[in-house]
Amino acid sequence: MKKEEMFNYKKLTAEELKQFNDEGFLVLKGVLKPQGLEQMRKECMAAWAKEKEAFDPNKSWLQNSLLVNIHHQAPTVRDYYFDGPMVDIATQLIGPNVKGATSQLTFKMKGNTKPFGWHQDNGYGELEPYNALTTLTALDDTDRGNGCLWLIPGSHKQGQIRVQQSEEQKKSQSEIVVEADDNLAVPMEMKAGDALIFNCWMLHKSDGNYSTDRDRRILFLRYADADAIEVYNNGRPRLGKLVRGNSKFDEVKQFESDI
Repeated sequence: MKKEEMFNYKKLTAEELKQFNDEGFLVLKGVLKPQGLEQMRKECMAAWAKEKEAFDPNKSWLQNSLLVNIHHQAPTVRDYYFDGPMVDIATQLIGPNVKGATSQLTFKMKGNTKPFGWHQDNGYGELEPYNALTTLTALDDTDRGNGCLWLIPGSHKQGQIRVQQSEEQKKSQSEIVVEADDNLAVPMEMKAGDALIFNCWMLHKSDGNYSTDRDRRILFLRYADADAIEVYNNGRPRLGKLVRGNSKFDEVKQFESDI
């Protein structure tokens, strides 16, 4: 199936660019066409079933909710990640030189009532320059009943928030929770096939999935400047496949993401 039959490509308008700069986020309707949504669900669920079991409250949030490098197992995700509509949008928001920084499934299956506290994505993997972009593509309708995302418009303007963690917390990969005012939060309710994009400093959280019959499945893709470095890793370049332009780092230019 051709990519044009699965994905809706678009260019952000001047109004949308202004909203992103002012509020730090955008919701894009119908980025996945019905055929693309169906195929992506099929491939993602096959990969999930290989590695994951039913929700277990005794397991960590990593074990219950995340499956990393999903593009290795799902060809439609790989096409979407490396040459889909999010790449064109990333070049508008980041610049002409862009690499893929993260691909993973972020699922809250029915029964997973564990909330995920306020945080910035750049708090979990601090990249510089600070223009990394998070994209969340909904594989299900997401709303307050099944654990949709909440964010605080304009909170990206605070910049990087430093959270102190002990060595034990770092080793156990415990959550990084930031103080935030719930009264300012806005729910990001989406239809399956929509995409939410936001700034790396955006404060966001999610509540548990209290639905008895609906999952909340999201494809998480992160893009960064092609020369972005990992601040937490002695300034080493973040490895990721170049999706547009070039990089000054040979490691990035030579990186093959599917190895």
